[in-house]
Amino acid sequence: MSEPGSLDAYEETRPFRVRSSTAEWAAAILRRRVTQGGLLPGSRLVEDELTAELEVSRNTLREAFRLLGHERLLEHKLNRGVYVRVLSPADVADIYRVRRMIEGAAVRRPDKDPIALTALRDAVADAERAAAEGRWLDVGTADLRFHQIIASLNGSQRVNAMMAQLLAELRLVFHAMDPRVLHAPFLPRNRELLTLLESGRSAEAEHLLATYLDEAERVLLAACA
Repeated sequence: MSEPGSLDAYEETRPFRVRSSTAEWAAAILRRRVTQGGLLPGSRLVEDELTAELEVSRNTLREAFRLLGHERLLEHKLNRGVYVRVLSPADVADIYRVRRMIEGAAVRRPDKDPIALTALRDAVADAERAAAEGRWLDVGTADLRFHQIIASLNGSQRVNAMMAQLLAELRLVFHAMDPRVLHAPFLPRNRELLTLLESGRSAEAEHLLATYLDEAERVLLAACA
């Protein structure tokens, strides 16, 4: 077993146990594997293998499964076991329905936090750098961070938590597509949206965001169909 805080076969950095309960620690590892593609949608999680690898009890692992079930990343199928969720078209449409409310409200706010705008610039720059180097999975990570920061403009920790869960679910669909095909068309949109937000052109930013989310939804609905 890799030590907490070290890299394992999934190239993940494990959270330190001292910062959470053992079940939360195990859930954090599994969450990262799911969102980064180490455990793909439809994969079955084998209890015996995971309890041995993570050196946790069966009850602790099941509690981790329960936590991730509440986050809609895992699902328990009766008499079959625990699986990584496969999102349906209805799931994707619902996620985008909520995203429009959260991100639309965020860009309409007249008082944009300058710290958040700096973080948005960093996310856009990271995505563009990763694209130039052909690191398209990293482009996806930077893109999700960009939208998480937009949601944070609402100034609500509850909204931030909701957005983080929505984006984690959404990444399940990303694994069904070539990351370059998925993310390349949206790189210039992120740069344009950032420019509008920085210049205080909220109405134009809201319009661009609406068309952006409409197109992204169509792409992902086609992928999960």
